[in-house]
Amino acid sequence: MAMWKLHNGGVLEPGAVVAPDERLSWGKTVGLGAQHVVAMFGATFVFPILMGLNPQLAVMMSGVATLLFLAIVRGRVPSYLGSSASFVGVATAIYAAGGRPSDVTGAMFVCGVALAIVGVIIHLAGARVIHRVLPPVVTGAVVMLIGFNLAPVVAKTYWPQDQWVALVVMLLVVVLNVAVRGFVSRIAIFVALIAGYLLSYGLDKVVGPITSFQPGAVTAQNPSGVVEHLRVDWAQVAAASWVGLPPVSDDATWKLGSATNVVGLHLPTFHLAFILVALPVTIALIAENTGHVKAVAEMTGQPLDAEMGRAITADGLGSMIATGVGAGPTTTYAENIGVMAATRVYSTAAYVVAALVAIGFGFSPKFGAIISATPGGVLGGITVVLYGMIGLLGAKIWKENGVDFGNPVNLVPVAAGIIIGIGDVSLKFTDDFTLAGIALGTIVTVAVYHLAHALAPAHLKASAQDPAGGTNLVLDALGMYRDSDDQSDPLRRSGH
Repeated sequence: MAMWKLHNGGVLEPGAVVAPDERLSWGKTVGLGAQHVVAMFGATFVFPILMGLNPQLAVMMSGVATLLFLAIVRGRVPSYLGSSASFVGVATAIYAAGGRPSDVTGAMFVCGVALAIVGVIIHLAGARVIHRVLPPVVTGAVVMLIGFNLAPVVAKTYWPQDQWVALVVMLLVVVLNVAVRGFVSRIAIFVALIAGYLLSYGLDKVVGPITSFQPGAVTAQNPSGVVEHLRVDWAQVAAASWVGLPPVSDDATWKLGSATNVVGLHLPTFHLAFILVALPVTIALIAENTGHVKAVAEMTGQPLDAEMGRAITADGLGSMIATGVGAGPTTTYAENIGVMAATRVYSTAAYVVAALVAIGFGFSPKFGAIISATPGGVLGGITVVLYGMIGLLGAKIWKENGVDFGNPVNLVPVAAGIIIGIGDVSLKFTDDFTLAGIALGTIVTVAVYHLAHALAPAHLKASAQDPAGGTNLVLDALGMYRDSDDQSDPLRRSGH
C-alpha cells in the first residue's frame, strides 16, 4: 500500500477532492476515520446478531479484513469491509436444519474461498466474463429471493417477542430514512436500534416484564415458547469483562435468541448440505463488490477496472479470515461510500484509522455482550424494513439495467426461481440431502435462464441481452452513491 501525500498542506478547500493516495492532517484523518466507524457500526453489529454470531468478534474482524483489503488493492480502492447482510438467510436456513454456529461459519468460509477464486478469474480474464454468466436479470433475482426468503424470520422469531416495540422501531426507521436529511439518515438503522433499546429498558422499569414468545424458551414442555421475561436481559453483560478477547464458543450451551447467544472464537465445521445452501450468496457478493468498485471509480474519476479482480479476491480472503475464527463474512459497505460522497474525501488513510478503531472495539467483551442483549422486538422493527429493502434491491437492479420482462427468456426462469426461493420450496434427493429455498431458487434461476437463452430463437436472445452490453452489473442499486447531494433514495442510503 502506498504512503499518503499531504493534500494541499492539510487544508481542504470547498469542493476539493482528496484522492485515495492523499490525506489531510492526521488529526482530521482520525476524525474522518471515526466517522467511517459510526457509519458502518450499526449494520456491522446488527447482522452478526441476526446470524447468531458474536458482534464483538465481528467488529474486530471487520477491521482486520479492511486492512487486508486495502493492502491487496494497493490503497487504490477506498472501502470498509463490514458484516454482510446477504448471509442472514443462510444462517437462518442452517439453524432451521439443526446446524450450529460452527456450521454457519464453515459454510460461509467456503463462500469466501469461492469469492476469492472468482476474483482471481476476473483479474486474469477481465470483468466481462462474470457479467456474461450473471447478467442483471439473474443477479437481481438472486438478491430479491435472498431478501424475501427472510420474511418468515421476522414474522415468527423477532416480531412476536414485542410487537409494539417492533412497530415503533419500524416507524422510526421509516421516518429517519425519509424525513431526516444528512448523516443521521445514513445511520438510520443504528439510531433506531439505540432508541428501541432505550424504549425497551424504559418499559421494563415502568410496566415490568412482558409475556411473549422467546426463541430460547422453546422446549418439549413449552413448545409455544411463550414466557414472562424482561425485554432487556443484562445477565451476560454483568458477567463480561471490560477488556479481553471475545469469548470462546460453546455449542453445548448455545441457543439462538437466548441470553447464551454470545458465541465467540471457534473453528468452522464443514457439511456439504449447508455449504450448498450458502454458495448461491456468492453471486450477491460479486455484485456488491463490482458495484462498489464502479461507484468509487465514478466518484473519484479514476479508472479502476484493473482493480476489480483484486477487490473481489480481497473480500473473499477477508471473509475467509473472519469466518475462520468464528465471525461472519464481510462485504464492502454502502454507508461508507455515502460518507465519501458527502465529504469528497476518498483517502484510504481514513479507512486505515477506521479499521484500527474497530479492532480496538473488539477487545471489549462487555461491549459485545451489550450488543448481543439487543431485545428481540427491536430487531423485529429493524428487520421488517431491512429484509424488505434487501429484496427490493433486486428490483432496483432490474430497473437500472432496463431488464425486459416482456421477454419470456427473462420472465420464466426468474419467476420460477423467485417463488422457489421465497416459498422455501425443496427438492429431496436422498434422506440426507435436500436442496431448498435460497440454494434451489438460485440454481433454478441461473441454470434455467441459460437453458432458456440457449433454446430461444435469435430475436428473443437479442432482446434479452443486457442493454448495457454486459458492462453494468449495477450495484449502484445496492446503495452506491452517484451524487453526494442525492438523499432521495433510502435504498441507496441504507442498503447492502
